[in-house]
Amino acid sequence: MDNIIRTIDPSNVDRYGFFCYKSKPKTEGFHQKREWLGSCLPEGVRLKLIYEGERSAGFIEYAPGEYTWRVVYAPGYMVIHCMWVVGSGKGKGYGARLLEQVVDEAERLGLYGVVTVCSDSTWLAKKGFFLHHGFEVVDQAPPSFELLVRRLGSSVLPTFPQDWESRMNRIPQGLVIYYSGQCPYHAMFVTSLLNAASEMGIQAHSVELKSSWEARSLSPSPYGVFGVVYNGRLLSYRPMGGQTLREMLERSDEQILP
Repeated sequence: MDNIIRTIDPSNVDRYGFFCYKSKPKTEGFHQKREWLGSCLPEGVRLKLIYEGERSAGFIEYAPGEYTWRVVYAPGYMVIHCMWVVGSGKGKGYGARLLEQVVDEAERLGLYGVVTVCSDSTWLAKKGFFLHHGFEVVDQAPPSFELLVRRLGSSVLPTFPQDWESRMNRIPQGLVIYYSGQCPYHAMFVTSLLNAASEMGIQAHSVELKSSWEARSLSPSPYGVFGVVYNGRLLSYRPMGGQTLREMLERSDEQILP
């Protein structure tokens, strides 16, 4: 069976889609992701799909460090946002082939290397995969993030920012949900959280991160594109819904984050 890798660009995104939510084209999340790609593809975000015959089996999304939506300082590097291989596509080396696309492009462009953010507590790709393919851990950020790089040349290593406390201090009281259109799943989580907060009598509002600069500057965690803060406390740095919010606040005297 052929396993072609297709590059998605402004000319073909409406034909081939962006993998996630491909069966839900009428949802708000789908439209947010399509709009996000419409603005981000021209500034350098890359998206590649791998196929089993006519069916897409996985994808990788990445961007130059100057335009990444992860909260990292990585000029001169390529930064992976997401990589996902699903179902029967797992265990066939598709992830390695997608990663190879990024590394090859970084080499061709003369970049310093390829960067990714990992955490055992998110749906980001696991650290072990990247370590197996020549990456190394070069920085850490609270509460459980690690910055990995595959070096292709000599340069200053990428880093996480160090201003997490000051970021939190700038966030108003109540429930504040940071999100972007980078992931089509975010819309349903934001709606669920706002509805739950309203039912619980909690003041809440959402903040859409509309540019990579805003994500890198305002996000409360390295994940960059989603975060939930309540009264100055980071409740979640991964997408979650209203039921999870209720459970967290009911056990607010316990350690919420790992």
